[in-house]
Amino acid sequence: MAESYSDGRTADDEFQEQFLNDKTLKFAGAAVAVLFTLIVGLFIGAIIFTQVDFELFVEIIYPQFVEAYLLVLGIFLVGSFLSIIAGIFVGLGRVSKTRITNTVASGYVEFFRGTPLLFQLIIIFFGIPAFWPPGEFPISNWAVPAAIIGLTLNHAAYVGEAVRGGINAVPEGQMEAARSLGMSYVQSMREVVLPQAWRNALAAIGNDQVILVKDTSLLTVIAVPELISAFRQINSATFDPWTPILLVAIAYLGITLPLGKVVRYLEARSEWGGDRR
Repeated sequence: MAESYSDGRTADDEFQEQFLNDKTLKFAGAAVAVLFTLIVGLFIGAIIFTQVDFELFVEIIYPQFVEAYLLVLGIFLVGSFLSIIAGIFVGLGRVSKTRITNTVASGYVEFFRGTPLLFQLIIIFFGIPAFWPPGEFPISNWAVPAAIIGLTLNHAAYVGEAVRGGINAVPEGQMEAARSLGMSYVQSMREVVLPQAWRNALAAIGNDQVILVKDTSLLTVIAVPELISAFRQINSATFDPWTPILLVAIAYLGITLPLGKVVRYLEARSEWGGDRR
C-alpha cells in the first residue's frame, strides 16, 4: 500500500509532482533530442571525413548521378500526377453506392495494398512482355514505362484510401444541403464534397508521395538506371561504398525535403482561415 501523507497525497503523487511535471518532461525531451542529434551528427561527420573520397565524389556526380537523379525526378513527377488522378477515381469508387463499382474499387485497393510493390513491378516488367512471342514486344525500352505503371497502380490504391477517408470525414449534411439546392450528385461531389475531402486527405496524400519517391529505389530490380543502380555500379568498380551512398542520400533528400515543404504549404493554405497569399 502506498505511503500516505497528512494532506491525503501518496508517495506516487509526490513522485509525479517532482519528476513527471511539465517542466521536467520538457527538459528530458530536449535533452534526448540534443543527444540524438549529437550522436547522428558525429556519426555522419566521421563518415564524411574518414570514408568519403572527395575526388571520386566530384568525378561521379556527372554524368552518372545527375542522369540518375533526373530520371528518378521524372518518374516521380509522372507517377505522382497519374497516381493522384487515378486515386481520386478509386476513392470515389470506394464510396460509391453502386455495388459493382464499390466491389471493383475495394478489390483493387486490397490487391495493390496487400501485395509488395516489388512483386507488382516484377509482374508488369516480366509478365506483360510474355504475352508476345520472344523478341516481338513492341516497346523496346520497357523498364521506365513499367516503372511508371507499377508506381501509379500501387500508389493510386493508397491515394484512393486517403480520398475515401477524406470524403467520409465530410459531414453528410453537406451533401444533403447541396442536393436540396438542386445540384446533381456529380455536381455536389465536385463543388461541395471533394474540396473539403481534399483538405482532409492532403496530409495522407502528401506522405504517400514522399513514399513514392523512396519507392523508386526498387526500380533497380527491373533494370531502371536510377540512383541505387548508379550506387551499385560505382561501388562494384571502386569498392568504395560511402562516397556513392552520400550522393544517393543527397539526391533523395533533394526531392523529399522540398516536397515536404510544398505539402506543408498546401496544408496551411487549405486550413480554414489559413494564409492564402
